[in-house]
Amino acid sequence: MFRSLKLTWGVRVFFETVKVDTSFGDIPILRGISLEMSAGEAVAILGANGSGKTTLLKTISGLIRSRSGEIRFEGRRIDRLSPEKIVRLGISQCPEGRRLFPHMSVSENLQLGAYWRLRRGERVGKDLDDVYGFFPLLKDREKQMAGTLSGGEQQMLAMARALMAGPRLLLLDEPSLGLAPMVVREIFAIVQGINQRGVGVLLVEQNAVMALNVTTRGYVLELGTVVLADRRENLIKNERVRQAYLGGNP
Repeated sequence: MFRSLKLTWGVRVFFETVKVDTSFGDIPILRGISLEMSAGEAVAILGANGSGKTTLLKTISGLIRSRSGEIRFEGRRIDRLSPEKIVRLGISQCPEGRRLFPHMSVSENLQLGAYWRLRRGERVGKDLDDVYGFFPLLKDREKQMAGTLSGGEQQMLAMARALMAGPRLLLLDEPSLGLAPMVVREIFAIVQGINQRGVGVLLVEQNAVMALNVTTRGYVLELGTVVLADRRENLIKNERVRQAYLGGNP
């Protein structure tokens, strides 16, 4: 049973990192990262290249082990668990660069997303129908090899594969990377739809305008440190954020 904690914004804590440090060898990447989310919330992580955004998501999902601090999900400490166990608890990551299996079909990639659930005998037909509801193009291409899809379709497949794990918290790493503006708008509309279904979303994104359009709060990282955390509307008005990430004055 998770703790009855309170965020600064007056809601219950669903997920949190507490003073997390992560290093590559002797090189520190994350320095004392603390952030919080409530259940079903969508939160943006903003920052320039090299600020530690991707390392943060990999640390949360167990792909990189933190040196110190704590990561808690629904009150349970997860920072010493394996990536497989973290996925089973309800955290799924859609990685930067999609990382699909290009010589496998759309359907096979989706089945791999649900691998641990299928192994224990779960029925995932409804989840597959829901995924195809979000991404109808994938239904039309379910027998097509993933490597032959367009960039936008591959991003949709990567997100759909992450959803097949049945997450309550979805980690999204740069979903707009390399995509045309029209496709980016479609991707972010889907992100918003996923969140409206009750799935929490932690969104790492350099396109700060789009990220703040689909989230309620944000954290700004610089050199592995949280330098600003606030509601979306306050971040949009913040002069420092506007100059660095929103293209200057509107």
